[in-house]
Amino acid sequence: MELVPTIGLEIHAELKTATKMFCCSKNDSDETRPNTNICPVCMAHPGTLPVINREAVRHVLRVGAAIEGKLADYTEFDRKNYFYPDLPKGYQLSQYMYPLVSGGSLNGIDITRIHLEEDTASSQHDPDTGATLVDYNRAGVPLMELVTEPVIHSATDAGNFARDFQLVIRYLGSSDANMEKGEMRVEANISVAPLGDRGTKVEVKNLNSFRSVERAIEYEIRRQTELIASGGVVVQETRGWDEAAQKTFSQRIKEGSADYRYFPEPDLPKLVRSGVKGLSDDEIRFSIPELPAARYARYTSLGIVSNDAGLYVREPWIGNFFDAVIAAGRFKDGAAIQLASNYVATDLMKLCRDSRKTETQFEQNSVVKPELFAQLIEMILDKKISSRGAKDILAIMFEQGGSPKEIAAREGLEQKSDENALLSIVQQIINSNQTVVTEFKGGKQEALQFLLGQGMKLTKGAADPNVLRELLVRHLQ
Repeated sequence: MELVPTIGLEIHAELKTATKMFCCSKNDSDETRPNTNICPVCMAHPGTLPVINREAVRHVLRVGAAIEGKLADYTEFDRKNYFYPDLPKGYQLSQYMYPLVSGGSLNGIDITRIHLEEDTASSQHDPDTGATLVDYNRAGVPLMELVTEPVIHSATDAGNFARDFQLVIRYLGSSDANMEKGEMRVEANISVAPLGDRGTKVEVKNLNSFRSVERAIEYEIRRQTELIASGGVVVQETRGWDEAAQKTFSQRIKEGSADYRYFPEPDLPKLVRSGVKGLSDDEIRFSIPELPAARYARYTSLGIVSNDAGLYVREPWIGNFFDAVIAAGRFKDGAAIQLASNYVATDLMKLCRDSRKTETQFEQNSVVKPELFAQLIEMILDKKISSRGAKDILAIMFEQGGSPKEIAAREGLEQKSDENALLSIVQQIINSNQTVVTEFKGGKQEALQFLLGQGMKLTKGAADPNVLRELLVRHLQ
C-alpha cells in the first residue's frame, strides 16, 4: 500500500507597526527588558477597551492583494478562549468566521485564508530554578496568520513555500519576519494516508527555522508511515519539535474549533473596510511594489542568468544596486548587461562577503557608487581595461573609492593594445622562458597559454590578451 504525505502550513508573522494591535504600547521586538512595553489595555486590566490598529489591517490587506486573494469588505474580531499564562485576558482576539483575506495562491500553492490576531506573551523557562517566567512585551503585538490548503506533499516544497512567503512580506514591508527573533513562526499539519485519502492530521508547532520545518516534516512522515505499517493508529494531536534530538514529541491532544468557544468580540465594532480611509481596493493595490516573481522575470528577460537573477531577488539590496548600475550605464545589448551582472553578482559580492560588510553598511557607507561601477563596465566594453585589470580596479574602488578611470591611469592598468608598446614585453617573455619556447616550437600548444599568462603578469593585466597572443605567435614562428 502506497502512503502519500499531505501537508498544510500555518505561518504566523509579526507585523511592522509602531504600536500593538489594540493599544498604544510600543511594538518593539528588539526590547530586551522584560515587561517594559505594556499598558493596562494589553495587560487586560478591568475597564479597558481595545481599539483596532488600522496599519495592521492595511498590512494584511496588502499581503492579500500580493497573493491575489479576495479582500473582505466586512470583518470582525472574535474571542478565542483558552487559558494559558501567556494570555493576559484569558482569551485571544482573533478572526474566525470573517477573515480579512480568503483564497489566493503563491508560487502554485493555494491559500485558504489570511487573518489578523494578537500575539501572546513569551514564556522563558529557567533550567536552574525550574521556574517559568512570562514576558508580556510581545502580548498584543499584531500577528498575521496565513493558512495554506493541504496541497503540499514534501518537506522541501513546504520549506520553499515558507521561504517564498517570507520574501514576499519583506518586499511589502509588512514584517521583518526574522525567524531567529520569533517574528515568523511556522506550524505544519501533516498526515500520511493511501492515495486519495486524507488521513489523520498531526500538528507540529512553533518551528523557528526553515531547516526545522523541513526536518520536522520529514521526521513526522517517517513516524506516521512506520506507525501505520506496524498496524498502529495515528492520533490527532499537537506535537513539538526537539531540535537536539531531531524528532517530534507529543504535547497535547489537538483541540477543535469548538474547544475554543469562539464568539464575536463585544468590545470592538464590526469593521467595514470601504468606510475606512486608506483601505480601499485601489489604495491597497496601487501600494504593491514589484514582487519577487515579477522581479525575477524582469531580470531573466534582460538576459541575466538564473543564478544572478535569483541572488538579486533574494537580496534586494544588491538587486537595487544592479538596477542603478544599468540605469546609469550605456549597455546596448544583453551581453553587456550580463557582463555588468557578472561583476556585481560575483566580484562585488565577494568583496562584500570577505569584508563582512552588511546590507546596511553597504547601502549607507559604500564608496562604490552605481555610476562609477557603470563606468568600470563601460571601460571593459570599450577595451580600455582588461578583465584582470577591472577586478584590480574594483578592489581599489571598494576599499578607497575613486573613479575607475583615475585608478586605471594611476596604477598603470589601462589596457595596452598598441603593438609597438607590447613588442618589448614579448621579447622579454621569449628571452626569459626559452625552455617553454622550445616546447611550443615542438608542438606543445599549452606552452603558449603559459607565455601569455607571463605577459599578463608583467603588464598587471593591462595588455590586450588578443594582441599579445598574436604578437607572441608571430615572433615564436
